[in-house]
Amino acid sequence: MNALDNNTVQVTIYGKSYTIKGKADSSYISGVANYVDMKMREVDDGANPTQEEGKVAILAGMNITDELFSSRQDKDKIENQFEERILALSELIDETLST
Repeated sequence: MNALDNNTVQVTIYGKSYTIKGKADSSYISGVANYVDMKMREVDDGANPTQEEGKVAILAGMNITDELFSSRQDKDKIENQFEERILALSELIDETLST
C-alpha cells in the first residue's frame, strides 16, 4: 500500500465528528474509533457529572494504555513459557539421540 492508498473515514467519538485519514481499512479505523468512544463513555459513566472532556479523554487513554501494556506482558510471559518448553524438548531430544 503506498501513500496514495489512504482511506478517509468519518467517525464520531464522544459526540464529536472527526475525519480520520489512514492507510488501514476503513472498517478497522471505524472499529478503533468506536473502541475509543466506548472507553471514554466508560470513564464518563464513573466520573462526576462535571468531568471535563479533556480529562475523560486522558483517563480513557490511560485505561487503553494499561490494556496494551498488560497484553504485552501477557504475550511476553507466554513467549517465555514456549521458549522454556522448546528448550526442554530440544534437550530431551538431544539426550535421547545421544544414547
